[in-house]
Amino acid sequence: MLMYLFMKSAGVGVGVLLGCLIGLSIRSRKGKTEGLLAESVILTSVAAALVGLCFMMLITYMGMQR
Repeated sequence: MLMYLFMKSAGVGVGVLLGCLIGLSIRSRKGKTEGLLAESVILTSVAAALVGLCFMMLITYMGMQR
């Protein structure tokens, strides 16, 4: 069931990753690096994508009929 939840929620994780990479890259080029994990755009984007993926997996699990 875990793989099913992962596959159903993977799009959200990829979307959050790409959105964060673009947004945080633009922000860091302007010199605003506060709020980044270890001053890394990639690490911060991956962390945000994992949170989004886990949250979507939880929502999908809660919505499943048992």
